[in-house]
Amino acid sequence: MKTTGRIAAALLTCAALFTTTVGTASAANLDEPRLKDIAMQIVSSAENSSTNWRAQFGYIEDIDDGRGYTAGIIGFCSGTGDMLDLVELYKAKKPGNVLEKYLPALRRVNGTDSHSGLDPNYTRDWKTAAKDSVFKAAQESERDRVYFNPAVKQGKADGVRALGQFAYYDAIVVHGDGGDKTSFSNIRKRALGKAKPPSQGGNETTWLNAFMDARVWAMKQEAAHEDVSRIETAQRVWLKAGNFDLKSPLKWKVYGDSFTIS
Repeated sequence: MKTTGRIAAALLTCAALFTTTVGTASAANLDEPRLKDIAMQIVSSAENSSTNWRAQFGYIEDIDDGRGYTAGIIGFCSGTGDMLDLVELYKAKKPGNVLEKYLPALRRVNGTDSHSGLDPNYTRDWKTAAKDSVFKAAQESERDRVYFNPAVKQGKADGVRALGQFAYYDAIVVHGDGGDKTSFSNIRKRALGKAKPPSQGGNETTWLNAFMDARVWAMKQEAAHEDVSRIETAQRVWLKAGNFDLKSPLKWKVYGDSFTIS
């Protein structure tokens, strides 16, 4: 009986290990090339009303959200520092480029919504720079360094799959990860007051609902972000369907527009 018990226990342990290994191997992560492209399409649908994110390198306008100019594939802003970092990187990679002369002005307007020193030709020169493969590569590099990689890293640490990692990514894109109450880290902290992530023994659905609730709260703190459809009619729809791996086809609505990825 003792020997049989040990064998049975060993078999159960092996079965559990096999299931865990298979589950881990099949779990989808957002940094897989196909899913990363999907993530970019979804973000672009909200930021640019188009899933064609590669057409957005030259996008630039002031959307009156207090952040100055918003531009490029991820919404780099003249008032939040990430546009300044991008143009500095562009200078390092290609000295003498068309945007380099705006660096003093970008340093001055950082933290404000001012266009001082940028108008009237900055938008024109941004669009010119956007035709340069070096500038496009710089935009993708800064997107990954500042937004995408930190989101995926935290998502993996929390034990969430592609959907959760995307929810984190979208939050960092919109709110950044500074010290203010609506930053990504503080959104996550608010969610931790309601639930635990899978890495801490929590249920993935419960945790992501808590995170999305906290994200909705953060969105509503600013008039420019009071429309929460990018959560409620996109991310929450996939969560309710149990689509943790962001398997296509994907259908969603954001800001009144409908989108599909086959």
